[in-house]
Amino acid sequence: MDAITLLKNDHRKVEKIFSDIEKGNGNRKQLFTELATELTVHAEIEEQLFYPAAKDAEPTRDLVLESYEEHKQVKMVLSDLEQADMNTDTWLAGLKVLMEDVQHHVGEEEKELFPKVKSKVLSKDQLDDLGERMEAMKAERLAASKRR
Repeated sequence: MDAITLLKNDHRKVEKIFSDIEKGNGNRKQLFTELATELTVHAEIEEQLFYPAAKDAEPTRDLVLESYEEHKQVKMVLSDLEQADMNTDTWLAGLKVLMEDVQHHVGEEEKELFPKVKSKVLSKDQLDDLGERMEAMKAERLAASKRR
């Protein structure tokens, strides 16, 4: 699977988890734990593999630098939510902020960054190779998170 397809699939999975939490479909704590794991692993594979591959190219440099900053913000809100009581309106408000931050980030990646990476920065073969490395790292990180 190429790198962009993998990242978009992650985006859809996270959107579904947000939706399930909002609708009360399932155990909130369990869903939030899954959400936190997915967001954390997704950020790691982007920061360690995908972004470095796109950071040095002129068409994508600024978008990648902004993406790193957006990840910092998402991690801060995620950390705050992990510490807070999940049964309060304050927690739900924080979740909404997290969801809006993630939606904004996903929108920029899918509308601006990914098309530029695909058309101007990485070839199809490079995207396929990067996708394989990202898949392997993701599987390793998810397995490690389940052992905790």
